[in-house]
Amino acid sequence: MLKILQIIILLQGVFLIVALMANREKYQKPTFWLLIGSIASIIFYIIGDDDNGFFEEKVDWFFFDSSLFITFLLLFVMYFVSQREVFKPRHLLFFLPNLLYFIIELYEKYNAAEDIMLVEIIELLVELSFLSYLLFTIWAILKSDRKKWMAFFIFPLALLMGLSLANEILGWFNIGQIPYFSNPENNAFTLIIIAFLFYFMAWKLVVSPSEIVPFAKVKKYRTSGLKEDLVENYTKKITAFMEEEKGFMDSKLSLTSLAEQLQIPKQYISEILNTHMNTNFQDFVNSYRVEAFLERMDDANYSNFSLLGIANEVGFSSKSNFYATFKKHKGVTPTEYRKSLK
Repeated sequence: MLKILQIIILLQGVFLIVALMANREKYQKPTFWLLIGSIASIIFYIIGDDDNGFFEEKVDWFFFDSSLFITFLLLFVMYFVSQREVFKPRHLLFFLPNLLYFIIELYEKYNAAEDIMLVEIIELLVELSFLSYLLFTIWAILKSDRKKWMAFFIFPLALLMGLSLANEILGWFNIGQIPYFSNPENNAFTLIIIAFLFYFMAWKLVVSPSEIVPFAKVKKYRTSGLKEDLVENYTKKITAFMEEEKGFMDSKLSLTSLAEQLQIPKQYISEILNTHMNTNFQDFVNSYRVEAFLERMDDANYSNFSLLGIANEVGFSSKSNFYATFKKHKGVTPTEYRKSLK
């Protein structure tokens, strides 16, 4: 029975990857590739599960562990909910626990290091990080108003994996473990849920493909000739100018001056902001100013500054513009926000 389930899942997974790859140009890139990674990691997990491997059982193929799927699932849900069209390189840090896990397992395999306390502690922290990933994934789905249907299918899978991780963590503290999750034969129930999730995704892919991966937005600037690699390169330059060089602090910053400083055509910046980042120049710059204002509100070095004084520091040129912008981004006035902190 278990082998049949494994074969079904492998076939479904391969079908999904082939079907998605055939139409990859239609989909938003980060969400698309994160879904591909999620499906591929599940396939690897089925093939190399320690207790119920597809080709050979009781073999420790630790690099095919379910933890890789957990990380891909977290990132997929994050990008699915947020609709981001550009992957942020810093999100690769989410794979750090996977790298640590791989190093620990490799070290233990060849050095018999199971009893080294430091290794044990790091391994426990890695397990806890994966559990937190699953909890955050569930929270992100439930919080979103976009695709509640995801919760009905991903939640059971995340719950099973989460309880399995919790069971391992209980073992670290010699606390009574959950009998169900201590029996590898019960892995079939997890596989059934995975198979059902894959089947549902395959059905959705046929009848409503945008429900699985959002379509990339149709470009408003059809004649601009702005290629995908240029979009990515220019986006990095624009965000680096704001985040690293703090360009938003210049109260006289304009689309023209930004184009001159970055040596990017003005219409390209406008296209990237409007089409690829779903914002406009003024809102984009002011969002950085508002966040910088909030950071300084919590900084003791600015405790003697007035609200307007801090606003001027971060690039706002007038009181009226500052108050209107702050309320637009945060829903309350700066004065109301300060009162809420007391």
